Amino acid sequence: MKPLLDTFGRVADDMRISVTDRCNFRCTYCMPEEGLRWLPRAELLTFEEIARLAGIFMSLGVKTIRLTGGEPLVRRDVEQLVAMLGAQGVPDLSMTTNGFHLAAKAQALADAGLRRINVSVDSLLRHRFAEMTRRDALGKVIEGLRAAEEAGLAPIKLNCVVIRGTNDDEVCDFARFARDTGYQVRFIEYMPLDADETWEMKRVMPSDDVLAAIGAVYPLEPVDHGPEPATVYRFADGAPGGVGVIPSVTQPFCSNCNRIRVTSDGQFRTCLFALEETDLRSLLRGGATNEDIAAEIRGAVDRKWAGHSIGAPDFVRPSRSMSMIGG
Repeated sequence: MKPLLDTFGRVADDMRISVTDRCNFRCTYCMPEEGLRWLPRAELLTFEEIARLAGIFMSLGVKTIRLTGGEPLVRRDVEQLVAMLGAQGVPDLSMTTNGFHLAAKAQALADAGLRRINVSVDSLLRHRFAEMTRRDALGKVIEGLRAAEEAGLAPIKLNCVVIRGTNDDEVCDFARFARDTGYQVRFIEYMPLDADETWEMKRVMPSDDVLAAIGAVYPLEPVDHGPEPATVYRFADGAPGGVGVIPSVTQPFCSNCNRIRVTSDGQFRTCLFALEETDLRSLLRGGATNEDIAAEIRGAVDRKWAGHSIGAPDFVRPSRSMSMIGG
């Protein structure tokens, strides 16, 4: 079939599938301390429905599928879903997790066919990690990283949301951690996707400032990173590991974005900040054929906008927060 090409010439071939909106952390930039109202389980896509959608998207040219949440490892038997997707021949199957359950699940995930892992770690300081996630769990996450490494889930990438005045003083510490472990650290700009709606532009740490701080201590060299939204660097002295920045706010990559998303309740989104969704769950449960569903997907991609406008007067936040959309 023809690839998923939008009217701006972008090909959508990188897909995020959320398997649950539930999470065992309460990250300050994502959800309130008391949590959110979780979706009834009957509204979540079943593993069979997710696998069917994955097959349809792959027939439309999708090459990369990443499982997200909420926290995907709180979904019971998620490794069975990984095995189902692996059996379909997903070219690049990965997962983003907070790492809390990773020590117990890493080997089973690898055995099921997961290829690599992204772990969200916003501080290397126990007290600050607890403040940002509202969970004293840094030790468990580090244990999970080691288990993932032993299971062969590589490369291991760390996602760090940098917030000015909160954890921006740790960027060089993360770079040193990357050098010590061989991990890849991705510094993500703070985005307006928090359920509390307390985001402020002044708390955004520009990616250029992150790179300048690290480069002053550990000189960096750019790496050809292909279609990945992160701008990636290696250490000039040949040390292992590396860093990357995702400047979603200060330098949006909308003009060459290749990402699409399906939420845990089966809503198709062509942009993280999209204001409209296409209901694929109703199609799945209403007897639609694969061809019918593919046609709806193509129509949604065809309607994809040029990009979000964070910081502009006409910017409108999506109605769902990050954990409800899927990271």
